[in-house]
Amino acid sequence: MAALLTQGVAAEGEEDAGGNRSGARVVSNEDTKDCILEPLSLPEDPRGSTASEASPSVPCVFCEERVPVAQQDKLLKHMIIEHKMVIADVKLVADFPRYVLYWRKRFTEQPITDFCSVIRINSTAPLEEQDNYFLLCDVLPEDRVLREELQKERLKEILEQQQQERNDTSFHGICMFCNEEFLGNRSVLLNHMAREHAFNIGLPDNIVNCSEFLRMLQKKLDNLQCLYCEKTFRDKSTLKDHMRKKQHRRINPKNREYDQFYVINYLELGKSWEEVQSEDDRELPDHQEDDWSDWEEHPVSAVCLFCEKRAETMEKLCVHMEDAHEFDLLKTKSELGLNFYQQVKLVNFIRRQVHQCRCYGCRVKFKSKADLRTHMEEAKHTSLLPEVKTWDQPEYYFPTYENDALLCTLSDSESDLTAQEQSGNVSIISEDTAKLRALKQSSVLNQLLLHEYLKN
Repeated sequence: MAALLTQGVAAEGEEDAGGNRSGARVVSNEDTKDCILEPLSLPEDPRGSTASEASPSVPCVFCEERVPVAQQDKLLKHMIIEHKMVIADVKLVADFPRYVLYWRKRFTEQPITDFCSVIRINSTAPLEEQDNYFLLCDVLPEDRVLREELQKERLKEILEQQQQERNDTSFHGICMFCNEEFLGNRSVLLNHMAREHAFNIGLPDNIVNCSEFLRMLQKKLDNLQCLYCEKTFRDKSTLKDHMRKKQHRRINPKNREYDQFYVINYLELGKSWEEVQSEDDRELPDHQEDDWSDWEEHPVSAVCLFCEKRAETMEKLCVHMEDAHEFDLLKTKSELGLNFYQQVKLVNFIRRQVHQCRCYGCRVKFKSKADLRTHMEEAKHTSLLPEVKTWDQPEYYFPTYENDALLCTLSDSESDLTAQEQSGNVSIISEDTAKLRALKQSSVLNQLLLHEYLKN
């Protein structure tokens, strides 16, 4: 959340009249209603319901607003909008509710400016238009100590839970692959799955909250989802064949959802298992390289620019957009002569307009995306793109959605090159750099710059 506030911040190194630090200036957006204050994600593939159990709530640092612990992003957003308060590196806070309660108490004892860096926005504007935001981070020694203590307490709780599970002889579990029942210690079931089914999630002594871990994995399998590539299949038989043939009887190491079940992730503040392991690398003996010749990369599923339709290839998605929305992305790319970066800007521009329920053809804003789609299809505005200079702007280098796979499918293919470029008849002019002053005056680059200036 702190990154959202610090976008567009420029260092000033000044102090305000009250002596507070204001070493940054934030350029505010005139249309605050269109500001995006939280990360956006496109809808994921259907994987069954994910209703979580009731969880305790956590209060705001300043007021009585409360949200469930699992929805802490809502609380962070509330504190930014209502109280102009930002907590940096929230993911490094081991126990968020206790962290909030601690600072809630401290802010009643001393002014907030004693703890937070003050970031003044619009510092060059008139005084009545200026405003202060407050950044709480571990640069403050007290905050750093608090985070470390919470990490130590969390590690202590995890180790106690792990020891309890190691000594527990009342464990009852069922194998996810052959439905055989196991009683006694959790290691019996884990060793069985590793030995009989080649499904190894790690040594039992490295795992914590094992029952919850197994329930999560079983739920994914019940939803017909592969545990490694996380692709969903039509029936259980197809899923089993896929996991066996592709050797996908393992969990996805890039899925951070599993980190909570491994003790190594609790050892050091702000370090994941990958970072901890990288510090302990040793010289390993050379082994014969594994044969990966039969490996097939899982296709990326991209989402339509106007609806939630997904497709595994660029071709299928373009056909859908042309048939359903009368928008031909490949034709637009060809007619406008778009290079890769311009394609990225165009996609991000359309994504943002659709997210904000605004028609880019007539600039009218609607109440919902469904109303927007109906209007654009009836008015034929999907193909009515604004002038290139409207969307060919640096701000559209940044994706509207963090997981927009469509951006990964864009490319400058060989077919996009001109006939001259394909034949290799491109003139290359070598310039003598011995006399730099003369070169600056006579260089052909000056002609290119002048042409670009006149064009704009």
